[in-house]
Amino acid sequence: MSNFGIFAESLIILPHPNADLLELAQVGLFRAVVGKGQYQTGDYALYIPEQALVPEELLIEMNLSGKLAGSLHNRVKAIRLRGELSQGIVCTPKAVVGLDLAQSAADGFDFAEMLGITKWIPEIPANMGGEVFAAPRILHWVEIDNVKAHPDLFVPGEPVQASEKAHGTCCVCSVDLSASDPSEAFLVSSKGLGGHNLGLVENPDNLYWRALRQHEVEAKARALISLLEDQRTTDAPYQIMRLGIFGEVYGAGVQDLTYGINSRNTPGYAVFDIYVESAQESSYWLDQDEVRELCARVGLPMVPTLYEGPYDYETLAALAEGETVLGEGRHLREGLVVRPAHERYAPELGTRLILKFINPDYLTRKDGTEFE
Repeated sequence: MSNFGIFAESLIILPHPNADLLELAQVGLFRAVVGKGQYQTGDYALYIPEQALVPEELLIEMNLSGKLAGSLHNRVKAIRLRGELSQGIVCTPKAVVGLDLAQSAADGFDFAEMLGITKWIPEIPANMGGEVFAAPRILHWVEIDNVKAHPDLFVPGEPVQASEKAHGTCCVCSVDLSASDPSEAFLVSSKGLGGHNLGLVENPDNLYWRALRQHEVEAKARALISLLEDQRTTDAPYQIMRLGIFGEVYGAGVQDLTYGINSRNTPGYAVFDIYVESAQESSYWLDQDEVRELCARVGLPMVPTLYEGPYDYETLAALAEGETVLGEGRHLREGLVVRPAHERYAPELGTRLILKFINPDYLTRKDGTEFE
């Protein structure tokens, strides 16, 4: 999911309610502000998404030199222009003039390399890094796509659950009962390092290890395995080989939203997903109802569930804009993570169906941090 790239997109042009010389170009459900008359509905143009780093030559061509985010003013970030949220840049650079952009869109051609555009990767703070080792059995977590990029994957009215999207850092850990080396029976990593099959060596100064040890996650994960095996045992024993717990570590010193938690003492920690591999079945994700029930039984904290009911885009988009209910802080909510009430596969994503709704005020806040 969330494959970064610069693609040609078909546009829908909408009026800007607060500016006579501007319009809104809609790509999927994303909207970007453009000059009035620059495009017509049905035209194709390139869409440069948030977190893109744009080379100076292209910024000069688009008259955006010095106007973007970051220390080099070259990072695309959501902004409000005359009151309207603008996410990304819609453009037709000189390099693509004369090309059949409709065909490029059909072919899924990525213009990023041609234009020298790369994805911004924030620097990892020292307390989130550490000594690493090769861990081919480490579990991976990926970036969740924005629902605006996939507006039709949820069926209107289908039962869904929405949890608060915590603004912290993703912690990946697993209990591997099939590991031949006892030192690899409990693996810990971050989303970024885990994606490169790297585990973190245990260190009391490392944020992830401190959070997991202080919240006794390994022992509770092993208790959770026993509960699952007991629940699923019928005529023959049910044997779990590996269990992964994905949680968010948060608090002051992690990101700019602190939730009233001082992570230098005891970091906040909240589970948001559990993955299972058993000897009897292929791997699977637990439904959120079961995650909540099991976490409650073993004493693992969870991200708050904010909605259970039929899928309705407008209802969930409005709920994403509320105030946080996580921790003890009082500040804006990052957004929601939405899943079907019962896990299902999404061919368009190549994985399970899980998408996020992001609070526009979160996107446009000042001095925000975005560490992985």
